[in-house]
Amino acid sequence: MKIIQLAANRKDGMSGIPTGFNQLDKLTMGWQNSDLIIIAARPAMGKTAFVLSMAKNIAINFEHPVGFFSLEMSNVQLVNRLIVNVCQIKGESIKSGRLSQDEWDRLDIKIKELYDAPIFIDDTPSLSVFELRTKARRLVREHNVKILVIDYLQLMNASGMSFGSREQEVSMISRSLKGLAKELNIPIIALSQLNRGVESRQGNEGKRPQLADLRESGAIEQDADLVCFIHRPEYYRITEDESGNSLIGMAEIIVAKHRNGPTGIATMRFDNEYARFENLDDHNTSRKRTNYIERTSRMNSRQSDRESEAVPEMTSTDFMTENRKEELPF
Repeated sequence: MKIIQLAANRKDGMSGIPTGFNQLDKLTMGWQNSDLIIIAARPAMGKTAFVLSMAKNIAINFEHPVGFFSLEMSNVQLVNRLIVNVCQIKGESIKSGRLSQDEWDRLDIKIKELYDAPIFIDDTPSLSVFELRTKARRLVREHNVKILVIDYLQLMNASGMSFGSREQEVSMISRSLKGLAKELNIPIIALSQLNRGVESRQGNEGKRPQLADLRESGAIEQDADLVCFIHRPEYYRITEDESGNSLIGMAEIIVAKHRNGPTGIATMRFDNEYARFENLDDHNTSRKRTNYIERTSRMNSRQSDRESEAVPEMTSTDFMTENRKEELPF
């Protein structure tokens, strides 16, 4: 009853944490507390770009603290990409420091938003699920973090335990993430890779990912409350749909599983130059398309186990922490 009342009192009617992507938020009503959300795609499809764009929206526009665990990229690399995303300045210009006066002015204004943004990045490599639990608890306790992002699931491990196969280990990790989301009562987003099955299918419809394409999927599909896929037709050199409409720069977030709501497709724009995802409404586009395609949800009542193992102490890393030794890339 309290959740319904809170949603009713909000102008946007969101019961969860909004992503800033209008069509996706209409489908999900925001990321819900205690949900495990899997966002999957083939390599180079834009998984990190999508969650960075989303984290920027959540932290800057909606002022919700975000915890970001990056197992693939360093803190400095992520900061670099955030600067490119927010300031819309080319990455090579940021790295070289060769900026025009207009770009310097833009950087001076926008960088203040990033310094003030409540984004907490931890770039510990080969992070175990036990270490993650300790770090996540601390972020929630000390910084009131409202959502966690993990980039990405297959780079995590369950050290200290033995498994018959990698699939069994990934299954244990996904169950633990779901248990952690319930314990902390916040949404947890985990990026995941897809297997090569997508590459063998033809046409735009064939290239759209399916649940069966999840790599080491065993329990991932079952444990997740939502499974979303990123699909960019242009990546496969598909530049028009069946009606002749341009697909250049178009991206789809496919909600393939939604335990407590509808599935469907949210369409947005991907700006490859600045590695950022945006609402279609934010651009002057003549493409006519419905807001989203809604399908019936397949409810799944599977309950996830909680883990209670102890984990070693660690220190969380603030977005622009002064303790970092690396120099920022500008």
